[in-house]
Amino acid sequence: MPAYNEEECIEKVVESWTGYLKTKFPENETTLIVINDGSKDKTGEILNKLSLSNPHLTVVNQVNGGHGNAVVNGYRKAVALKSEYVFQTDSDDQFIADDFDKLWSKRSQSKFILGYREIRHDASVRLFITRVLRGTISAVYGTYILDSNIPFRLIEGNFLRKLLEQLPDPEPFAPNIFLAVMAKKSGQELFDIPITHKDRETGTVSIVKWNLWKVSIRSFQELLKFRIELNKKVKALRTNT
Repeated sequence: MPAYNEEECIEKVVESWTGYLKTKFPENETTLIVINDGSKDKTGEILNKLSLSNPHLTVVNQVNGGHGNAVVNGYRKAVALKSEYVFQTDSDDQFIADDFDKLWSKRSQSKFILGYREIRHDASVRLFITRVLRGTISAVYGTYILDSNIPFRLIEGNFLRKLLEQLPDPEPFAPNIFLAVMAKKSGQELFDIPITHKDRETGTVSIVKWNLWKVSIRSFQELLKFRIELNKKVKALRTNT
């Protein structure tokens, strides 16, 4: 779970997810890894305080590197802990923990399972960019993914490690898109399971207006460039799976 300037909701979100972990997996060792991505508000302070009394919480404080970088660092931390399964979500309180079960029930059928925001509560420009992205992935890679960048995904731990080894260098702006494309092209069934997406009640989105268009153009350029490398990456995944 990456977190940036979420002081208004981070305690509620952390308690919701760690409480869910304790209930869902009472006999298993679980942890919620929160990557505090250089928050300028009290997010880090709140997380550090919560970690003192919550054994199911692991906090990593880092210099601001952006959402994608925080996601990858969270994945790397989970892999370093030799996690059997890794689930990624966001800290903005727009998802419901109970929807995790929809993905968990499919774990024996795939190593990489995605949700998709059936009704998405985001600005119209973000919805438009998502549609364009969906079409771009279909045209460039010949594969259709409903919500390739969704922060609601379940990945088998060893498979995640192999995916991370194949991420392009330098690290892309939106790594979750690349992971989803590689997973599907390597033969995994993503399922695209409908999940609930709530209105954002606190905080503000980190990328808005013109900056959103700029990073979107950057992501599309990265995706086009990655097309040249994809076959080699997928072959490596299939060989090592």
